[in-house]
Amino acid sequence: MRSKLFVPGGRPELFAKALAGEADALSFDLEDSVTPDLKGAARTAVAAFLATEAARQSPKLMIVRTNAPSTPYFSDDVEAVVGDGVTLINLPKIESAEEVRAAVDMIARVEAARGWQRRTRLLVNIETPRALARAASIAGAHPRVAGLQLGLADMFEPYGIERHDLANVQSVLFAMRMAAAQADVFALDGAFADVANSDGYRAEAALARRLGYLGKSCIHPRQVALANEAFAVSEAEIESARRIVEAARDPGNQGRGAFMVDGKMVDLPFLKRAQALLAAAHKP
Repeated sequence: MRSKLFVPGGRPELFAKALAGEADALSFDLEDSVTPDLKGAARTAVAAFLATEAARQSPKLMIVRTNAPSTPYFSDDVEAVVGDGVTLINLPKIESAEEVRAAVDMIARVEAARGWQRRTRLLVNIETPRALARAASIAGAHPRVAGLQLGLADMFEPYGIERHDLANVQSVLFAMRMAAAQADVFALDGAFADVANSDGYRAEAALARRLGYLGKSCIHPRQVALANEAFAVSEAEIESARRIVEAARDPGNQGRGAFMVDGKMVDLPFLKRAQALLAAAHKP
């Protein structure tokens, strides 16, 4: 998931265009981009689109950002969108493990009522200092949590923290990445609101890539190519990862805690990284 394109749930005329684009994932928003009077129409439109043959056959990941579990809209969002077409439900405004578990309970009730066997997984937003401090417990709150997504605007703006200072950005990216690693879930970088500032987007994306993030959110289609470029896996990286995985399968290396590949020592963390890289690149 190099790129995740934000799609306002109240703008159904954009859905097909987004599906035809180059983003790896689409994130249909029922939260901040939709006013209270349009919540019902938006969730109906999103659910209807996800049920179309075009959406169901697409290789893109389909994500729905619901309203926060603490709002009166959440249960209706879940009722509308849980089903075959949804890869992940994106939970905003989460600040505790208890909130994650309460959301899971609601989703599980809907699944059970429908006889739904597959368990819908979660992408949880980390958007406040309190959430960042609790990020590891939030990530580990339930096995349904697949990943954490960082929201820097919500975390920085209320406190006057300068977003264009990459030292500030790096400190938060690193903290959330370590929390995600502790829970063995992926980390996804969040949105960059200054669409005209491609250099700023590239700088944040490059930093996130170096810290092991899976990809970055896009709030405009023109950012998709920037994310795909920043998080692309090179052929050299693929070949190196393949050699590591093949070496681990070699009978001579079975049962050994470490072995040599291309003149470098490889142990379990390097092997897991190589396996993850090949999976992200969809390479055997």
